[in-house]
Amino acid sequence: MESYETTEYLNYIDHVDQTDLYNLMTQYGDDVRRYAYTITRDVQQSEDIAQEVFIRVYRHIGTFRGESAFRTWLFSITRNLAINELRSSYTKKILLFAKVRPKHIGESAEDRFLEGHDRRELRRIILDLPIKYREVLVLYLEHDMTMTEIASLLHISEGTIKSRLHRARKLVDKQWKGIGR
Repeated sequence: MESYETTEYLNYIDHVDQTDLYNLMTQYGDDVRRYAYTITRDVQQSEDIAQEVFIRVYRHIGTFRGESAFRTWLFSITRNLAINELRSSYTKKILLFAKVRPKHIGESAEDRFLEGHDRRELRRIILDLPIKYREVLVLYLEHDMTMTEIASLLHISEGTIKSRLHRARKLVDKQWKGIGR
């Protein structure tokens, strides 16, 4: 989560210098890249989109009005660029980020293989969801956004967010059980 001071500071500036931009990229770059990846399912596209997001921040920071958290504003830019990219996309690769869990001491090679296999399978299931479910699920679980923040970002009601989140979980659960887990 970002601090109130960050949002307040950014609300009153009309340009960012190289140091500010570097700090913003350091603080938010991974989140922007992962969110772009959630939408595009393409590593290279997500990296290109993240670069474009920060170019736009550099050029248009003065348009940030502070009506939402800065991260929400960044995600809005990211979402618009990613959707535009999908509309003109030439490739649809299926990969997903992973939360790396700490390794257990004494874990066998077989256990690591099975855990990795399960994680890859779960990633595949999530990426195969329709985008309206995939996007809500990842924003909620991976980016720890609240229902209100997601609703603001996607311009839909909180009730719709809750419904999509519930439906996404059911679809993942159904697919997971369908492969014998």
